[in-house]
Amino acid sequence: MKLEEQLKQRSGNQCELCKSGGPLKIYEVTPQPRSNADDTILICETCHAQIEKKAELNNKHWAFLSETMWSEIPGIQVVSWRMLNRLKRESWAMESLEMMYLDEDMLAWAKATGDHDNDDAVELHKDSNGNLLQNGDTVILTKSLDVKGSTLNAKMGTVVKNIRLVENNTEQIEGKIEGQVIVILTKYVRKQNA
Repeated sequence: MKLEEQLKQRSGNQCELCKSGGPLKIYEVTPQPRSNADDTILICETCHAQIEKKAELNNKHWAFLSETMWSEIPGIQVVSWRMLNRLKRESWAMESLEMMYLDEDMLAWAKATGDHDNDDAVELHKDSNGNLLQNGDTVILTKSLDVKGSTLNAKMGTVVKNIRLVENNTEQIEGKIEGQVIVILTKYVRKQNA
């Protein structure tokens, strides 16, 4: 039986964390010791985005962890432990962590990514007004900008279509102005309303 079929059967075609029935995806709990059904879980897009820090952590969404952490599936236990650590400012999460037991090997696996050291803060690309920016968005410059190494001056009010987020730097995006791709600071743009 294929891994995906096995996971769907095991989960009852629901997110193995929050039990939602939305679109599901396979999530490999890294670093995987064996790459099998014990190390892989089926999760919804909401859980996936928050685990991967692509969306703000919603502590109310994760209230189910106090039940999920008791799963017999190692991958679910590891993800539950990691997320409880990210939410440890919440009293319910701290209480759950104190009750949760992982043997030495499981604990080493859970700690291997270092994700448990991070808090619930998520760094996202946001415009000058705090609106979330995504690849492909259209933005408007809120300040005239001189482009380094060029004679180009991007005027305030210039529309930049189809932006690209700069990975590992939430303060920068890339966009094309007058046929030239430039790096723009997010504090100098505002997202154009759809």
